[in-house]
Amino acid sequence: MTDINLTIHAGEAVCVVGASGSGKSTLLGLLAGLDQPSMGSVCLGGQDIGKMDEDGRAGIRGDMLGFVFQSFQLLPTFNALENIMLPMELAGFEGIEDRAAQLLHRVGLGHRGHHLPAQLSGGEQQRVAIARAFATEPALLLADEPTGNLDSKTGRQIIDMLFDLNAESGTTLILVTHDESLASRCNRRIHLQDGRIVNQGSKQRTG
Repeated sequence: MTDINLTIHAGEAVCVVGASGSGKSTLLGLLAGLDQPSMGSVCLGGQDIGKMDEDGRAGIRGDMLGFVFQSFQLLPTFNALENIMLPMELAGFEGIEDRAAQLLHRVGLGHRGHHLPAQLSGGEQQRVAIARAFATEPALLLADEPTGNLDSKTGRQIIDMLFDLNAESGTTLILVTHDESLASRCNRRIHLQDGRIVNQGSKQRTG
């Protein structure tokens, strides 16, 4: 990536668009501290994560970030409830089983808590992934093609859930997507091409 200069404010919903290979997933990796820039800095909540060691970056990810991946990334030997409980357990939350059950109910899967990922449909797995991402009440949620593997009806349901939960928690959203219906719900669109920002514009979010 080259000459990226980007500020995202608390509570914003920002989509990142561009052709395959334009740098969208790389940008998410930099923002999450999973990749390190060769030049410049990445600051989260006023902290330069490039100056931290890996333990420090892992700590700030645990404290501030939630992730939703296109491939779900659920642990196959954990049931839905346990997948949601895990990040809360790692973060030292109390009452994690009750909170996980509430989140499962919130995404319409209160009756599926004891099912393994392999026993869930793609849309159900993505709902579990969204509930897990919001479990620790992150300040920032990063989502990489959250509707990419879903049919249009399920994709719309996932989009509604993302923004409903965002509205309730005030979480900042940064979403990589090819889905125009998802992009249209965001406050701002950042268009990448060959690792550069070629356009970014703000608008009033709809829906």
